[in-house]
Amino acid sequence: MRVIGGTGFVVLALGAAAAAHVSERGATQTGSLDGLYSLVKRRIPSHSDSFHFDLVPDDGALDTFTLSDVDSYGQGNAHINIQCSLVSACARGTLLNTVVSTSGGLVLGSIDDLPDKLPSIGAPVTHSSLVKYRYFFNTVTFSYTTTFYTFQDWELLLDWMALRGVNLPLAWVGYEYILVQVFREAGLSDSNIYNFFSGPPFQAFNRFGNIQGSWGGELSIQWVEDQFELQKQLIPRMVELGMTPVMPSFTGFVPPALSELHPNAAIIVGGQWENFPSAYTNVSFLEPFDPLFSTLQKSFISKQAAAYGNVSHIYTLDQYNENNPSSNNASYLQSISSNTFASLRAADPDAVWMMQGWMFFSSQAFWTTDLVQAYLGGVPGNDSLIILDLYSEAQPQWERLDAYYGKNWIWCQLHDYGGNMGFEGNLVNITEAPLNALAAARSSMVGMGLTPEGLEGNEIVYDILLDQAWSSTPIDQTSYISSWVSRRYNVDNLPQAAVDAWQLLASTVYNNQNPSAQATVKSILELAPALTGLVNRTGHHPTLLFYDTNTTIVPALQMLINATQESQELRTIPEFQYDLVDVTRQLLANRFIDIYENLVHVYNSSSTDVTAVELAARPLLGLIQDLDRLLSMNSHFLLSNWLDAARSWSHGNETYAAYLEYTARNQITLWGPTGQINDYASKQWSGLVGGYYPARWQAFVKYLVESKQNSSYDAATVAKMMLSIGEEWDNRNAGGSGGTTGDPLEIVRALAADYTGLSGSPAE
Repeated sequence: MRVIGGTGFVVLALGAAAAAHVSERGATQTGSLDGLYSLVKRRIPSHSDSFHFDLVPDDGALDTFTLSDVDSYGQGNAHINIQCSLVSACARGTLLNTVVSTSGGLVLGSIDDLPDKLPSIGAPVTHSSLVKYRYFFNTVTFSYTTTFYTFQDWELLLDWMALRGVNLPLAWVGYEYILVQVFREAGLSDSNIYNFFSGPPFQAFNRFGNIQGSWGGELSIQWVEDQFELQKQLIPRMVELGMTPVMPSFTGFVPPALSELHPNAAIIVGGQWENFPSAYTNVSFLEPFDPLFSTLQKSFISKQAAAYGNVSHIYTLDQYNENNPSSNNASYLQSISSNTFASLRAADPDAVWMMQGWMFFSSQAFWTTDLVQAYLGGVPGNDSLIILDLYSEAQPQWERLDAYYGKNWIWCQLHDYGGNMGFEGNLVNITEAPLNALAAARSSMVGMGLTPEGLEGNEIVYDILLDQAWSSTPIDQTSYISSWVSRRYNVDNLPQAAVDAWQLLASTVYNNQNPSAQATVKSILELAPALTGLVNRTGHHPTLLFYDTNTTIVPALQMLINATQESQELRTIPEFQYDLVDVTRQLLANRFIDIYENLVHVYNSSSTDVTAVELAARPLLGLIQDLDRLLSMNSHFLLSNWLDAARSWSHGNETYAAYLEYTARNQITLWGPTGQINDYASKQWSGLVGGYYPARWQAFVKYLVESKQNSSYDAATVAKMMLSIGEEWDNRNAGGSGGTTGDPLEIVRALAADYTGLSGSPAE
């Protein structure tokens, strides 16, 4: 991948991270730079000695770095001196707005294509973070994106985070291994324990206490052990990159058999979640005021510290995610939180509790201001608790809850429900709202963060927020986009058309001001076919388009096509190839709405015959085929990535591989044994678009034709048919297949002509 620094000189996106060699002045300071040196060697090996580095801790609460030309004590081939207060500032230590582009779900590659000699900086440049914490991850990101990550995958993502100054990441991997040891110590059998755990892509929701058990087969001991070994690699890497990992803790959710071993324990059965059958929900919860809770908490945290070291005092703990407490009594809720916190402090005297504030929005009818105040009030002191205001950009709860009554909290951008791939964001909001919140609640807002459910594109949204965390004034969008595009497409004489395309997208597609339609936009082609209810949806399956495709996506795509005519080199840039496919993908996804609505209109017309329905359906099925062909042109849009990654953990055991593949397929389709959260985690991946979705839409069209003949359309019959197709597809044991073929520019031009009336000159 490629990076060029802004405002007149080139600087590595690694910035101070490239300053690998500690000077004599800095050697006496606390903190190690070894991890940053390794980061440079991974990403920019030819410039590993191009920077001189000083780690000079100060008494300030915020990270600071200064870039300057190397002075007289510089050694070797160093060109630039970076002085910073903390390792996290070293990783961030770049000129403001310098970003690494990573196309395709934040995948970072080598950026080792900078000039042999870096230009001088001139006058020293100093920047400080606005907030103490730059947070990253949603608990469910560990299900929707990183489930099957290897250490190599994680290495890329952690480097991406470090370069953008993230210093507070969630660290859920390997949680079940520690919990197994705790539950065994409490007397539970392995059968009791493993029957409680959920499948790999669903573990986040088991950790939340939403579900229990694993449909399709029991979770493997091998999986638990493998994830533990992975976490033993991840925690040291986070630490050496200057990050404080937010560690798991005992939440209180327990296997049902614990109540048999401890019949006098205060164990209650939680509510049903998302219409799952009782075998898979109604999770048992050990009340924190029961002495057994503190015993298990001490056991968990001590075993975790023994495994990974005393690397953090911040612990994630969520008790009521989309499940309400058993009582709305204020004293009861205060008892829950006070005893929960007491258990953490008994295990770690310096413990800080972090919770996701999603429940205060999703269950707002329950969590009145009085009850929230009572619950938070159970935790003594304001610095003992950190609340992630999870949906700040659209539904900021800090405003309703008086900045959480003084408790520390982080302004967060929620994004990408279920890992959906539609374009969505509000760049103006991202650059202004956090500053307004900081001014209004300076005493308690301690961070800015990203809490995406999945990481599938929309990288501009993530980049600009993490950059805003280092600017005391709102980032100017026009200049930012220009520099962002020039870094993303690192070519000589970048065509203005490429910049104009992104300026247009930024001011329209990434200017969603509808709070009821934020976080993601799903294409209706990914939803189970029906005659009604697909278009203009909001909520958890939002399909409402907030922009006009003809004045946004269409001209932006044409600009990108035009740019290829001006620059042959541009066509070879991986980021550009990705974006070209991605923008065309969005065009086809939007055009599907028009074709679908025409089909519905034709079907509902009293004068329509069967032939007319068949003719109206042809372009719909044709578009799906075209979209799959387009997606197959880029490696970031392949179903095989997900399925092969799942199977790669099987150690050659075909039965285990089939189980892993089933769970991977089920998550992106039925999401549950019988479609409980059907299509929530849908994707536009070649193989899924060309295999699963056509089967449903073809069956739907066939049913429309048949029902037109006998006037007997029945929505329940259609739903049952779709469930059957989903169950059959989930139980395939085919693994991934196919790779990228052909020239993406060629097919993009053809599809642009077919779906917009646009055409470009033939490739030269």
